[in-house]
Amino acid sequence: MNKFVKVVTIIVLVILIPIIFVNGVIIIDSVIHPDEVPSFFGWKPFIVLSGSMETEIMTGDLVITREIDPSKLKVDDIVAFKKDGYVTTHRIKSISEVDGQKQYITKGDNNNTEDEGYITDENIEGLYKHKISGLGNLAMFVQTPSGMIISLSIPLILLILMQVSNGKKDSEYLRKKQDDMEKELERLKNENEELKNKSSK
Repeated sequence: MNKFVKVVTIIVLVILIPIIFVNGVIIIDSVIHPDEVPSFFGWKPFIVLSGSMETEIMTGDLVITREIDPSKLKVDDIVAFKKDGYVTTHRIKSISEVDGQKQYITKGDNNNTEDEGYITDENIEGLYKHKISGLGNLAMFVQTPSGMIISLSIPLILLILMQVSNGKKDSEYLRKKQDDMEKELERLKNENEELKNKSSK
């Protein structure tokens, strides 16, 4: 039991420590740049809330984007962009230049029509790099009251189990030491009795 608890604790810590570190950097970045989408050294995670990019990206996935020089963007790239206060992850369908300003037409792979209007370099949050299937659902759950309680409870339960397990181990160790001492005392007592018997003869 003790070994199992230690293994589980190590696994949880290996998962939690990077998450806490990343969240800390993102929180600091959001404080320093309150008007921008927070990032982790240029990497930005977004939760997908619609099926507009299925089957490339599914609802509930967590997409990871990387900040990029807009001049390197090309048709068919998938980008995250902020427009009207919302972040969307869609594919670039065409790129044009009007009065020295680039204009991007985007579309969700699962949508029948292109997105209304266009976006510019200022709207681009990052180039799509990776996705973690289903992690967005977990991230949203953790933000709920029930999810927060469960997330905080797991480390606490593991600590309690470790304490109980260590306490049990310590008790067994003390009990064994006590038994050894009693046996040693009994041995010394017997030796003393033997010496008394020999001296009386």
